[in-house]
Amino acid sequence: MVVPKKTHAILNYKGKNQLTTKNIPCESDELSHLYTFILKPDNTYEVKIDNKQKAAGKLDEDWDVLAPKKIKDPKLSKPTDWVDEKEIADPEDKKPEGWDAIPREIADPDAKKPEDWDSDLDGAWEAPMIPNPEYNGEWRAKMIPNPAYKGEWVHPEIDNPDYKYDPTIYSFDSNGVLGIEIWQVKSGTIFDDFLVTDSVDEAETAAGKVLKRMEGEKKMKEEEDKKKREEEEAKRKEEEAKKAAEPKPTETHDDHPEEKKEDL
Repeated sequence: MVVPKKTHAILNYKGKNQLTTKNIPCESDELSHLYTFILKPDNTYEVKIDNKQKAAGKLDEDWDVLAPKKIKDPKLSKPTDWVDEKEIADPEDKKPEGWDAIPREIADPDAKKPEDWDSDLDGAWEAPMIPNPEYNGEWRAKMIPNPAYKGEWVHPEIDNPDYKYDPTIYSFDSNGVLGIEIWQVKSGTIFDDFLVTDSVDEAETAAGKVLKRMEGEKKMKEEEDKKKREEEEAKRKEEEAKKAAEPKPTETHDDHPEEKKEDL
């Protein structure tokens, strides 16, 4: 199973880490990228990558931090006479005569008894069995729409008595500590330029400086990749030239050799 690459936006609520239920894309190239997570006083949020919005919404909707607003009514269950089968076997459909008389396998008509077969030693020869091309399998009546079908039963919901909105999901008592927990399968990742602030404008200004530096990094990477491609191409041409200059083996063949004469 291929695990999709995504940005993990995690909130700590009442001592428990909660991963967003949204699938937020991430960057997977070899360049540096700037990630921004904005929590707003109205319990909304925004996730940016390289200062471009990748996700936004409500904290209580995109994280399972609160009890659900609605729950299935525990006093109700699907009626015992509820019919939710869309199709049924056609009661008018009948199995054709002789259907069961057709065997699954038959003796191979092209098989021949080996010439060295000894009936006394090997017993009576029997042709090997092969699948019968005329065998139709187990008979089943064709399916038709069920006239008693009522549709898919949907469990009615009620307001959850345990649900209580928390207007302070976005808020943290202290932002004085920054912790980093890293799990990676490939080494070489570098994390830097951390900023925790209560000012979006300050974050935007800092982001502009980082993005400008990243432009230089991208240009440098492009130049290095170009240089590497040129070196690989030059090496390939050099190897081809050496191969072309190598002497090729020659073969001689005389269709009319002269007769050798010996003096008697």
